[in-house]
Amino acid sequence: MLRPALLVSTAALLTLSPALAQTPDALVLKRVQLSTGGVGSFEYEARVTGDAALTLEVRRDQVDDVLKSVVVYDDRGGVGTIDLPGAEPLDTAFRELPFSRDDLTSPAALLTALKGAEVETDGARALTGRVLSVTEETAQTTFTGANSAGGATITRHRLSLMTASGVRQLILEDTDALRFTDPRVQAQVNAALAAIADNARRERRRLTVRSLANGAEGERTVRVAFVAATPLWKATYRLSLPAVGASNKTNGQGQTNGQATQAQGGLQGWAVLENLSGEDWRDVSLSVVSGNPVTLRQALYTPYSVERPEVPVEVLGRVLPTSDEGGVALDRGRGLSAAESARPAPVAMAAPPPPAMAAPMAAPMAKAAPFAAAPPPPLASASVTSAEATAADTSTQVLFRYPQPVTLANGGTLMMPIADRALPVERIALYQPNTQPRHPLAALRLRNDSQTALPPGLLTFYETVNNAPTHVGDARMATLPVGESRLLSFAVDSAVTIDRADQPSRHLTRATAADGVMLLTVSDRQTSVYTVAGARDGDRKLVIEHPRRPGWTLVEPKDGEPKTGTGAEPVDTTATAHRLTLAVPAGQTVTLAVSTERPRQERIVLGDLSADQLTAQASAQELPAALRDGLKALAALRAAVADKERRIADIEREQQDRVAEQERLRANLAALPNGSDLHKRTLAKMGEAENRLDALGRDLTTARAEAESARATLRERVRSLKL
Repeated sequence: MLRPALLVSTAALLTLSPALAQTPDALVLKRVQLSTGGVGSFEYEARVTGDAALTLEVRRDQVDDVLKSVVVYDDRGGVGTIDLPGAEPLDTAFRELPFSRDDLTSPAALLTALKGAEVETDGARALTGRVLSVTEETAQTTFTGANSAGGATITRHRLSLMTASGVRQLILEDTDALRFTDPRVQAQVNAALAAIADNARRERRRLTVRSLANGAEGERTVRVAFVAATPLWKATYRLSLPAVGASNKTNGQGQTNGQATQAQGGLQGWAVLENLSGEDWRDVSLSVVSGNPVTLRQALYTPYSVERPEVPVEVLGRVLPTSDEGGVALDRGRGLSAAESARPAPVAMAAPPPPAMAAPMAAPMAKAAPFAAAPPPPLASASVTSAEATAADTSTQVLFRYPQPVTLANGGTLMMPIADRALPVERIALYQPNTQPRHPLAALRLRNDSQTALPPGLLTFYETVNNAPTHVGDARMATLPVGESRLLSFAVDSAVTIDRADQPSRHLTRATAADGVMLLTVSDRQTSVYTVAGARDGDRKLVIEHPRRPGWTLVEPKDGEPKTGTGAEPVDTTATAHRLTLAVPAGQTVTLAVSTERPRQERIVLGDLSADQLTAQASAQELPAALRDGLKALAALRAAVADKERRIADIEREQQDRVAEQERLRANLAALPNGSDLHKRTLAKMGEAENRLDALGRDLTTARAEAESARATLRERVRSLKL
């Protein structure tokens, strides 16, 4: 009951051929391949005769990957089935028990789950009865003595039993012993506890791989491989450089000509890896793969249930027949009654269809043997005698295979050599403003002229000083494909000082006007002048990384164009910078001007500009003369319109003042006695104000007409301006 999957597998083995009933053969780990995709490929081998059952143990957390990727190769036989215990054997063990795992957390919970079971108790109260209930209660304890400050609260459980004499109670914590009188219940509890203990120890799952002979005679090889998650292996490098100055040519007078020649650096590469597979590696063929493969996971070992819609049970409605009141006899010759004629005719049942032809029975999987073809070559080859791992490029990755068998205990760490070769190197000084704004970095250009790419990793530099290797710095190296080079910086070159001055400018490249809109094509230019003070200890080949900005184009210096202090050098471009090479002789100061441009357009609506703005635009000497003359004319027309609008504003303001004066005089007139001198003078002033308002009205009409005419003239001239 506790291990049904294992029992089923055992029963299946007993029903197979005698060969399968024997002790299962063992699969031996032969090949391991670790990938930078975070997975590893593990290949096992076994020599079998006839039908065989091969066992393989894997970690519990690897089962999903094994189910996803396991593959079986049989060089002359066929592939059978693969079985393993269920994902949750503990849940299976409790599935048919009257209590759950949580009920075993305390005696009170177990007794509550087994309500009705008969128990016997020993102690102060020896009782026999069936469990009725378990009730939790709290009690307050008291302390006596001079130093007592009260009591404590404790929790107890009151057990109620239905005995032959009625309901009896006792405190569960006061009972010396309690047991179930039914041996079956006691056996269920013991089995559940044993299953919990066994599950706590079981961290691995055993797979049984069946191989079928399919008529093959003699001994044959069966291989089982799968891909599982593994720690990422890491690449590290050591580069030994020649002594400083060994790579420079002299001009025959003891002076260098500033052109550094390529030297040979000794590159040594290592793969750092761990064996966390759960088993020791003994004499395995080991290889590592550098690439970026797609690696997926899926919970194949977890049982899933499909949710189905629930359909209600159809219950027929209650039928209550009516009472029969008899019928009326009719003459048979008169035909059917109306009720009978309305009754539908019986429907003829269609003849049952002929039985379908039985489909041919599919051939057993054991005979199909889709994997019985010749297996692919093993992952490792022992034909190489060098200690360095052999390397091979594929379309998406680089494989390094160690030529000798490897032994590594589970949990151990191993360093495997993947490269040991001489590569061309060139010393340079690399200026990266964002890294160090005043000094360049001591760096070198490493070119991969080998036959395989090099994976990314840290690189430690050693330089020969006094005929001894000396550590001079570290660097990060990205993936280095075949035929490409990388700049690797490892220290700050404080002997060289760089000053950078930026000079922004703007110039007009084109101007057009049409339909009242002036389009200006403007080029923004950013010029950076690098002033480099050379080192006194020797020449430098300086590579300046000038930042690239979206939309900006390098216009100076052009590719291959001579620069100050050096000959023609190509301009290298990366995703974020232009790399410009500059030779810096010892103790000298050289400069390099770098200019980038960005074209853009400015759209100016001429009708929206004021007279001053039009005058400012017309003063730009880079504009064509005809356009400047047109803008001046527009400025004069805009000034005339402004004068007309100011005249209108003055008249309207005077109108408002006159109306306010009239209101004041009218208020005064109401307070003055009729016929008085003051009353007469006020009336005369009101007459004058009214006359002035009439004149202002006529002037306002004339001013508005003149302003509108000036606006129309301006609009026409704006539309007619073309260039």
